Amino acid sequence: MLSPGSEDDDGEGPISEKLGRIQFSVGYSFQDSTLTVKILKGQELPAKDFSGTSDPFVKLYLLPDKKHKLETKVKRKNLNPHWNETFLFEGFPYEKVRERTLYLQVLDFDRFSRNDPIGEVSIPLNKLSDLGHMQTFWKELKPCMDGAGRRGDLLVSLCYNPTANTITVNIIKARNLKAMDIGGTSDPYVKLWLMHKDKRIEKKKTVTIKCCLNPVFNESFPFEVPAHVLRETTIIITVMDKDRLSRNDVIGKVTNLALPPPTLPEHL
Repeated sequence: MLSPGSEDDDGEGPISEKLGRIQFSVGYSFQDSTLTVKILKGQELPAKDFSGTSDPFVKLYLLPDKKHKLETKVKRKNLNPHWNETFLFEGFPYEKVRERTLYLQVLDFDRFSRNDPIGEVSIPLNKLSDLGHMQTFWKELKPCMDGAGRRGDLLVSLCYNPTANTITVNIIKARNLKAMDIGGTSDPYVKLWLMHKDKRIEKKKTVTIKCCLNPVFNESFPFEVPAHVLRETTIIITVMDKDRLSRNDVIGKVTNLALPPPTLPEHL
């Protein structure tokens, strides 16, 4: 199963990209039965656009209800945005508020395709000790799970040839990939990085399958890996959505795919 990822498509960025952080305030008025959420600012957000910047905005939910959402204005070309916007959830008894989770999702606005998720924060309101007073928080953004977090599944196989010191990765097919484009589909391809002790060694990728959420690739990629470094070697596999008008989107990734130890011949 694929997990969320934020790897840069150029392959030169860090494996675990920093998603930045967000500052916000939360407080409850017992007199008005109103929960107040103030979205203050973001800091060190990642660039999602070709221009090296982002157009961030924030969506707010009180989970488990996702039908009613509020959102801030878009801050154009700004990786350290100041929103300073106040949102009121009115008519909420305190007992009901404590059953909810405040969910904030930061996104990059995109005019030509779906908005790109940047990161998210979830705060169970029953964990806040003094909700009757406004409290201000700085929270690190985490990769967006988009509800159930389903990104799809990828079928791969690995085979190591100790005689040739070669491991072959077979990218077979994917299924139920997340739709990343406005039309409700994706243009997926798979990118592979050979890693040794967290250092990128070699990159390969499949062809792009247009408008398909269940692509069949059937492509094989050999990597030269000496047996003595096999245990320190991993492969990172990322399923990407090709986009002509903006950066390619990460659909999901398989990280830390450890290579199997070589099977040595038995001597009689």
